[in-house]
Amino acid sequence: MKKIFSSNLILGLLVAGILSRMIPHAPNFTAVGATAMFAGALLRPTWISYVLPLIILWLSDLFLNNGMYKHMFPEYYQGWTWMGDLYVYGGFLLMVLIGNVVIRKIKFSSIFIASILSSLIFFLISNYGVWLHSKQWPQTITGLTACYEFAIPYFWNTLAGDLIFGAVLFGIYQWSISRKKVLQPS
Repeated sequence: MKKIFSSNLILGLLVAGILSRMIPHAPNFTAVGATAMFAGALLRPTWISYVLPLIILWLSDLFLNNGMYKHMFPEYYQGWTWMGDLYVYGGFLLMVLIGNVVIRKIKFSSIFIASILSSLIFFLISNYGVWLHSKQWPQTITGLTACYEFAIPYFWNTLAGDLIFGAVLFGIYQWSISRKKVLQPS
């Protein structure tokens, strides 16, 4: 599959990713994972693929952590936060890698497999970080297991977001490519 560079596409992905975190949504049901997989599969140069989800997360985390969550959960607010959880950021970087490795051709099976892998790896890494830095879960195997069990509904939301937004992003891209071929003079 040919890798592309398009500043309009990158800007569109950036806006879509940020908006999907800002508008009311089920927890973890966002376009960020699908955007990371899409970037990994299609964007060049490769470094842009990795920077894109980090910028989406960082900009939206600045607003969410210091604006919305500050007022929604004042008992947990501890002052200005410059970025979100590094385990979450790392999980999204791995989603870019999965998009790069698994999605060699835009087809249902590769997007489906990449979405499942991405959601599962994100679930394991991000909730490990929650367990490691939380006082709510004891630092034992039992505590880790309880943390993962508690987060299962979030996993389903992540998976649904990755599948649905992945289908939308790759579908729109495939449609625009086929449309471009139709409009080109012979």
